[in-house]
Amino acid sequence: MTGILPRARSEIVTAATLIEQTGGMRMRLGRTARLAAAAFTGVLAATAGCAGSSGSESSTGSAPPTRTLTAAPEGEGHPVAAWPTYGRDFARTGVATGVAPVGGSGPLRVSWRANLDGAVYGQPLLVGTLVIAATENDSIYALDAATGKVVWRTQVGTPVPLADLPCGDIDPLGITGTPVYDAANGLVYAVAESSGYHHVLLGVSVANGTVEVQRDIPTPDGQPRYDQQRPGLAIEDGRVYVAFGGLYGDCGPYRGSVVGIPLSGSGAMVSYVVPTSREGAVWGTAGPVIGPNGTLYVSVGNGSVTSTAFDGSDSVTALSPTLKQVGIFAPSSWYDDSKNDADLGSTQPVLLASGMLLADGKSGTAYLVSAAHLGGVGGQVAQASVCSAYGGAAVAGSTVYEPCDQGGMAAISTAGNKIQVLWRGPGSAAGSPVVGGGAVWVTDYAAGTLYELDPATGKTRYSVSLGTPLPHFASLSMTGSHAYLGTMEGVVAVAGA
Repeated sequence: MTGILPRARSEIVTAATLIEQTGGMRMRLGRTARLAAAAFTGVLAATAGCAGSSGSESSTGSAPPTRTLTAAPEGEGHPVAAWPTYGRDFARTGVATGVAPVGGSGPLRVSWRANLDGAVYGQPLLVGTLVIAATENDSIYALDAATGKVVWRTQVGTPVPLADLPCGDIDPLGITGTPVYDAANGLVYAVAESSGYHHVLLGVSVANGTVEVQRDIPTPDGQPRYDQQRPGLAIEDGRVYVAFGGLYGDCGPYRGSVVGIPLSGSGAMVSYVVPTSREGAVWGTAGPVIGPNGTLYVSVGNGSVTSTAFDGSDSVTALSPTLKQVGIFAPSSWYDDSKNDADLGSTQPVLLASGMLLADGKSGTAYLVSAAHLGGVGGQVAQASVCSAYGGAAVAGSTVYEPCDQGGMAAISTAGNKIQVLWRGPGSAAGSPVVGGGAVWVTDYAAGTLYELDPATGKTRYSVSLGTPLPHFASLSMTGSHAYLGTMEGVVAVAGA
């Protein structure tokens, strides 16, 4: 692609980067980064953290099988990541590892705030000693995790003002979906919406922000003006997977889709378009969920309901790595759900260690289905009323934590292939939950508050005002003794005492 990003800019301020600029080999830089990453984990664990005792989670059974990013081959030296993608792994479990145990012995506090050039809607990535954040101003930043200072910044496009869009609620519209980091090549991948309604895949070096991959993505429905890239990106089978829905307001003739682009940026793309005549958005913030056999699971929004023949909307759709449909589930009520905007598209399918999958959405009814055999229309094993869910869910063992838009997030037991609500969190905390250090973490994004909850009861141990507004469905990344959140102004880091 030419002409869209003529002059990507990087502001480079690290000594390690200067080594590479003056002839140091990437392997040398990577070794430094790996050592720094190990030191970073130790420092964060030793500094003031979210204090407490037990690090066990409030669930039974083992964790579901998860696909994670490929580790860097020995000698290549790219930094390791504590949080390389939305939800930390490609199953989108939202469970942090290596987090200091908490137990309620000290309050939370804001460590630093970084005001960037736009809102950060995605989860920050945690790579080595860096916090990677992408903004709605089409910038990608690397921040020092200990201080929040800018290490490098790369401007990758010109965002689209809301006034130039047919509908929507983000102004300007730039990078919205959570990026993804590949430790095998040291690149951070993001999709920027740029002037002219271009959706552009960028791969930037985590070492210094240099753009190494750049490719225009023709949205498969042929309606780029009406398409929005909100879900987190995923990597599988040598490709970056990018999902598309519509703008807020569902204007125009868009259709939901998923695209797979080779990690190199060159070569044939694969794609899937929801087989409805209109809408069918793939817009859940977590992005495609990848099962242990490489199957991609996506939730799909309401369709056009021009006929009573099932059109693939209001569904959980299973796709092969080449994006061929290999399974589908939809409620028997899919037609009425689509007519009333009460579909499953508002949160991701949740994979369970039992081999089942939990799907919840706008209607408030949760469905339990077999991940291997989704069962088609009405193929659920169990269903129950839970809550209207928006954002990204988390899962630890047989317990699912759904982000409820009213009445507080829900902890749900799926033991014995039954759906049972165990507890509800603070009524105003509608953000996307994360599990770590023996606690459940959730935001009240309207008030800009972070809560630490007891995993057994859902009671609030501590809360902290972040002092800055948060985007809808806000969630966090965790490592050591710190949590990092994207805000409407940049990034905020939170620690305990």
